[in-house]
Amino acid sequence: MNIEKFYYDEQTEMYEQIKKERDEHEQSLSVEEREKEHQKLFQEARTIMEKAERKKKEEYQIINPVKYQRYIIFRKNGIRSAVSYLIGIYVQVWEKLAEIPDAKRRFNAAEHLVHTTKKNHACFDFDIRFPKMPSYLRRSAIQHALGTVSSYKTRLDLWEKTDGKSGKPKLVYENHAMPVFYRDVMYREGAEGKDEAYLKLYDGHDWKWSCVRLDHTDMEYLRKCWSGKKASAPTLEKRHQKYFLRFSYKEEVTLTKTPVKEQIICSVDLGINTDAVCTIMRADGTVLGRRFIDHPSEKDRMYRTLGRIRRFQREHGSAQTQGRWAYTKRLNTELGKKIAGAIVRYAEENHADVIVFEYLEMQGKISGKKKQKLHLWRKRDIQKCCEHQAHRKGMRVSRICAWNTSRLAYDGSGAVTRDWENHSLCTFQTGKRYNCDLSASYNIGARYFIRELLKPLPATERSLLEAKVPPVKRRTSCVYADLRKLHSEMELLKAA
Repeated sequence: MNIEKFYYDEQTEMYEQIKKERDEHEQSLSVEEREKEHQKLFQEARTIMEKAERKKKEEYQIINPVKYQRYIIFRKNGIRSAVSYLIGIYVQVWEKLAEIPDAKRRFNAAEHLVHTTKKNHACFDFDIRFPKMPSYLRRSAIQHALGTVSSYKTRLDLWEKTDGKSGKPKLVYENHAMPVFYRDVMYREGAEGKDEAYLKLYDGHDWKWSCVRLDHTDMEYLRKCWSGKKASAPTLEKRHQKYFLRFSYKEEVTLTKTPVKEQIICSVDLGINTDAVCTIMRADGTVLGRRFIDHPSEKDRMYRTLGRIRRFQREHGSAQTQGRWAYTKRLNTELGKKIAGAIVRYAEENHADVIVFEYLEMQGKISGKKKQKLHLWRKRDIQKCCEHQAHRKGMRVSRICAWNTSRLAYDGSGAVTRDWENHSLCTFQTGKRYNCDLSASYNIGARYFIRELLKPLPATERSLLEAKVPPVKRRTSCVYADLRKLHSEMELLKAA
């Protein structure tokens, strides 16, 4: 039912009833009595309408608070405006604040500048501009503003030391600060089983508790998967012109402590032709399973959007492709999540203790074509997502040197030759044709075990093994065949 229409109809009916009764009663009154009665009835009608309007507003806030959230949270008295105002204050007095080395004392001094108490008189009118702001929000805004000004001053000093070779840093007042709704003081859970929560919001005059309806499917997921876990304070987020509450939970997880010789690993090669190739391996080199993970339809969709972007750039320039690029990146991110989920599920099915990846350079700018950039971005996302999911299931994540894992054959025959017609295949120096991504996954698992087997050994024993298996001295040239040889030599040494 439309709440707004319901209460306006109710008001109209009440007013018509009062008018009818008044007309009947007026016929029996004198002129003076009629004037007095008019004033009285008018006042009663006005009171009824005001009560109905108040009730309508309260009900409307409960049923549909989304309309009000933009106003009550981000208006003139919201946290973003508070942060912008504080940045302007602290940049003026930063020289004095910078003299305080202790972070806690500096924060207290910054708060005393803007907040009046019985023992402190503020130098600025923050309390007047933002009246009755809860202490948690005020302190969060102060912390955010101090961090912004400190970062700006540091960048400015570095720029001055470099004699202004690069662009001068700017102090950005327009910020994207989001409030954290601390439990019990800013956020309260609704009744058990109900999809609602209570937030303390600013209505233009005061900070009041408002009921917010939450999505039923989201709440069912939280009850099912995160019941009993320690919950952190929810944070407000803005995504795609909409506002969301982000709930964070803490979970204590004990990672596996299986000895290296008893471990089962899942070595993963994130290839170009295939999304991922997984190999389940033991410490002696025994291969327990293999799986090729690929999502060709999702990749085709993403590469089609890249083609559209290229054609659009040729016709209209690159200034208007921002929306298309954002869509392509979202497709790339979703593909990465699917691949990561498939890897972790396969590792869990085979009771793997460790998931092994190649080490990818995570810092700096990415050079190359747009397709290559998207591919590397996806590799980064996959590794990060796998790490989070694996830790929740008690599995560890390890990384090894990526040099020559695809270039060298797993059987130790040397460098491979790629097939130009089918880039996923390669030819060994022995003439054997093999999948190059699968060969790389063998080498990745072997390098992990070689490193972990040699690391705890005494120097003399390690040197003896390296003398018998020379390739293990260099991590960049180790292959699967070297692991087999190393394991045989370790068994012989143990037997002797």
